[in-house]
Amino acid sequence: MRDPLSVLTEAFTSFLFGKVETTRLPVRTSTGQAQAVYLPTAAPGLGDSGVIIGREVYSGKGYIYDPFQLYGQQLPAPHWLVLGESGNGKSALEKTYVLRQLRFRDRQVVVLDAQGEDGVGEWNLVAQEMGITPIRLDPTAALDDGIRLNPLDPSITSTGQLALLRTIIEVALGHGLDERSGFALKVAHAYVNATITNRQPVLTDIVEQLRHPEPESALAMNVAIDDVRAWGLDVALVLDRLVDGDLRGMFDGPTTVGIDLDAPLIVFDLSHIDRNSIAMPILMAIVGVWLEHTWIRPDRKKRIFLVEEAWHIINSPFVAQLFQRLLKFGRRLGLSFVAVVHHLSDVVDGAAAKEAAAILKMASTRTIYAQKADEARATGQVLGLPRWAVEIIPTLSPGIAVWDVNGNVQVVKHLVTESERPLVFTDRAMTESSSTAPDDDALRAAELEAEERAAAFVEQLTDSSESTVA
Repeated sequence: MRDPLSVLTEAFTSFLFGKVETTRLPVRTSTGQAQAVYLPTAAPGLGDSGVIIGREVYSGKGYIYDPFQLYGQQLPAPHWLVLGESGNGKSALEKTYVLRQLRFRDRQVVVLDAQGEDGVGEWNLVAQEMGITPIRLDPTAALDDGIRLNPLDPSITSTGQLALLRTIIEVALGHGLDERSGFALKVAHAYVNATITNRQPVLTDIVEQLRHPEPESALAMNVAIDDVRAWGLDVALVLDRLVDGDLRGMFDGPTTVGIDLDAPLIVFDLSHIDRNSIAMPILMAIVGVWLEHTWIRPDRKKRIFLVEEAWHIINSPFVAQLFQRLLKFGRRLGLSFVAVVHHLSDVVDGAAAKEAAAILKMASTRTIYAQKADEARATGQVLGLPRWAVEIIPTLSPGIAVWDVNGNVQVVKHLVTESERPLVFTDRAMTESSSTAPDDDALRAAELEAEERAAAFVEQLTDSSESTVA
């Protein structure tokens, strides 16, 4: 029951000033119209520890990402897949990401650079800025004291050497080695390692032993020496291509002295290799195993292995299996694998579809730049993207991408500082203006003004994130 004094006061107030409260009639509407009364919201970010990428398009907040900081909390694996058609900003993202990661003392990066411009790899300017000389693998220069990587380098374990030799041969043949060919290779490798002790064994030694096997090899299996020679003939022909064929000079000698595996940035320049030839997956296999046994060590460093044009790896089943193994133990040794691919269909519809699916499953971070509508739908289906993200992928402007970090999906604009700009944009032949184009110069000046404002924002957040992580 209401207090009598309150009732009397309310009646007196109503008599003097009229009715204070009004009665509102109910409003009937649809959920589509009613949603306008709610303020827009954005999903939470990834925290403030790590590397600044840019800003979230919808909320305007700074977007910070670091697989090593997020691993174990928001990420089950530190591996990253970057998708998108050419000209939308994939390379610019990767270069600024590497430059910003290298500001931390415990980071080290290896880049397989398969793109080229002006006769050098597209990472050449970044390497120069870091004071690094790229490891340029070039068949035409290898015979003139060029860079060599020896698959039989003593720094690689005997087991690793044999696995590498098998992978090279299987990639070249397009199928696995049968038991007899595998046996011939194994005994030739064992004999070479046991008898050559005064220098690095090289591929020529393996080829010679396959052509002229020792009688002991036949006696061990109770077969004729001619049978052992026949078993190893195909293997010898494949390895001969690395010794005396179109790939000669790069792998048929001792490893070049002076390759610094302790440098913060190691760039393998593959731009002089035909990307559509069998040479590329063979080269990837050699580099992959060589790095596995000489670079990745349990020394508490955080390592990033970035592969441009990654479908050349994943499309070869044998090389894909090698990299799949590398990804599996990479989490234990602090390795983040970054694969840059134009189209998902390049790998999921390729010869190594099974291996590609396993690698994609291990990539907990996916960044998707603009794609055509049909490609976007296929990508969304394979990666399990929400429908709204799939619908906006074809509409994305260059530099803007959909980021899916283990289910946390954001639309992010990548920001490049003015100091990074000349290092990361590699399409100079298409974009540089001539002195007779004042309209282009005016457009460039306006663009620079806008970038300066963005740069101040990025540098402020970068300094903040660095101090937090350090």
